[in-house]
Amino acid sequence: MDMHDPPHASSSSMPTGIQIVTPGETITKDPAYMRGHGTYMDHDKLVASAAGIVERVNKLISVRPLRARYNPQIGDIVVGRVTEVQSKRWKVDIGASLDAGLLLSSITLPGGVQRRKSESDELQMRSFIAEGDLVCAEVQQFFNDGSASLHTRSTKYGKLRTGTLVVVSASLIKRSKSHFVVLQCGVDVVLGVNGFIWICKHAEASDEMYSNTNEAITGEMRTTIARLANCVVALCKHRHYISDSVLAHALAAALAHTPSASALLHASAAAAVVAGVRHRLELASDH
Repeated sequence: MDMHDPPHASSSSMPTGIQIVTPGETITKDPAYMRGHGTYMDHDKLVASAAGIVERVNKLISVRPLRARYNPQIGDIVVGRVTEVQSKRWKVDIGASLDAGLLLSSITLPGGVQRRKSESDELQMRSFIAEGDLVCAEVQQFFNDGSASLHTRSTKYGKLRTGTLVVVSASLIKRSKSHFVVLQCGVDVVLGVNGFIWICKHAEASDEMYSNTNEAITGEMRTTIARLANCVVALCKHRHYISDSVLAHALAAALAHTPSASALLHASAAAAVVAGVRHRLELASDH
């Protein structure tokens, strides 16, 4: 759970929302909390030892650095790019210190078939997923060398097509119950916990899960995808956290400011979008 607190404020209780701290800043005085990574005890205060975002898991408090490589955790939804096809596995760049591994036994075969993988399947690995392909997966466990082991054994995971990738700092992705977002404009978003964000045309589950052909999309849909991608870039430049509600607010603010998707790349337009998002979030919290 993430939290928010005014800068340099100290409190005996934990605030709610996003809380960004700097080294030496008091996080809480509540003795019920335990210190985790990025924190230390100073008498009766829990203090940040790094600049970053405060995270709480039950009673454990830690600080996730604003600028650090992604640190995988079991259950994380990630987006990654395949870097190498090896024997019975793919190597996937997920922005961590080590490439993740996707075992042949950890994918769903074409048509959703669930069976033991054969030698024939191994020979066809590049026809399923090749170098350069983007995939959505879940962190399942860790190999002996500390790298993450992924799986795509679900229809919501797998090879990604007909969209665009935007990479931001993993610290900006707000953890939530679901990282799969369906917006009213007909766009799907995968908010990878690793900071890899996939934006594409809405599509139902298909038997052609390993197709290399992008679906045809209209010019209007292409503009909508570009607009949302530029909104994400704007949020990233202003270090604003990203979630499903923030994306919806960003689209509304962008359309209110300018009908042009490319105009959002200008600093003034980006600032206006982020200001609009903050205003809409404040209005939502008041209700």
